[in-house]
Amino acid sequence: MDTVATGLFLTAAVGLLGSPGPAIAALLAVGRARGFAGGLRYFLGLQLGLAMAAGITAAGLFSLLATFPSALHMMTIAATVYLVYLAWSIASSPIGEARTYNGAHASPAMGFLLGVTNPKAYLAFASLLASYTLIKDNAPHDAFTKWMLLIAVMIVVDIIWLYIGAFLRGLSLSPRNERALNIALGLTVLIAAGLAFV
Repeated sequence: MDTVATGLFLTAAVGLLGSPGPAIAALLAVGRARGFAGGLRYFLGLQLGLAMAAGITAAGLFSLLATFPSALHMMTIAATVYLVYLAWSIASSPIGEARTYNGAHASPAMGFLLGVTNPKAYLAFASLLASYTLIKDNAPHDAFTKWMLLIAVMIVVDIIWLYIGAFLRGLSLSPRNERALNIALGLTVLIAAGLAFV
């Protein structure tokens, strides 16, 4: 394995996969609403969806999928509708002692849906997988190694973002400030969806 190429690949992966986007905005919002432990099931579903998306890309199947624009369009619609729903649910959720949370939109299935239907994630994976050769003269082994490294990077950066969301949950805020934070998180999800899918 090429050590220099691996270091450059990991650096690029952390920068690309760790920068704010729809999945990270969703993790922040879920962590804020449900706490770290409560958000772990959503996190797991999201990681499974992203791992599948990365595997599809590593296997070269995303280029085949891209030949069907209607399929990509439907994936974009599904992810966007979910993110709008999540943003509204977070922004309008009760505050203070009345705080409740509908776990349906933070279930493992919803995390998986976001991970596997996010076209921008596929494009990021395609860019990273094509960027460096880690193992020369063995393309399947090279692709598998990159896939494993991408999963490791995703787990680390996403668990950090979930923790940041949970940290926000622990803040002692006035009802007005808590409502403002909920609205800000909802807007963050909407902005991330708009930037990623428009």
